[in-house]
Amino acid sequence: MERILVINPNSTQAVTDGIDRAMEPLRMTGGPAIECVTLKEGPPGIETQAHVESVVAPISAAVRSRDNDCSAFVIACYSDPGLHAAREITTKPVLGIAECGILTAMTLGQRFGVISILKKSIPRHLRYVGQMGVADRMAGDRAIGLGVVELADEARAFSRMAEVAAELRDEDGADVLIMGCAGMARYRDRLQRHVGLPVVEPSQAAVSMAIGRSRLHW
Repeated sequence: MERILVINPNSTQAVTDGIDRAMEPLRMTGGPAIECVTLKEGPPGIETQAHVESVVAPISAAVRSRDNDCSAFVIACYSDPGLHAAREITTKPVLGIAECGILTAMTLGQRFGVISILKKSIPRHLRYVGQMGVADRMAGDRAIGLGVVELADEARAFSRMAEVAAELRDEDGADVLIMGCAGMARYRDRLQRHVGLPVVEPSQAAVSMAIGRSRLHW
């Protein structure tokens, strides 16, 4: 059976559980198995550049150890840590959720807005968008002011996400939104209904692409 391995680079199991639930619409008879795992060596949340760099080696080790039984890999952190290092290790597809989330958003609207966790995340996101050459398609990037672990507080997290989503829509002119952290996965459906715009959960975007890559042998 084909298998897609989704690696959560932080050590918070609740985040992995949320990603796993978000995969349910993508699990289908005859399709690849989708396995979500937690990188126990990671910090509770990937919130700084130092955190990003600290998980590159463990992600590479995880890819190397599962290369024989997986047809594709997804790195489920919006900073795409270790993406290019992992691609050097395997001939299988390795997809980062930020790259896939942005590419998916650009098929759903003209200008995308990103809902970030912390203000200090935004410069990292802007660098990546610049590297991808799509800065002219970005409407804005706004933070909810909550860390990864705090996303478990559903009432507080959703309230802040709804506020920021409305600001990106009404003040920045975004016509599609991207959740800028895999820990937000549980809120996608509810937020999309609330804000009235397409909301891209980037782990779903990456796994959707991984399914196609796996099936088509790209």
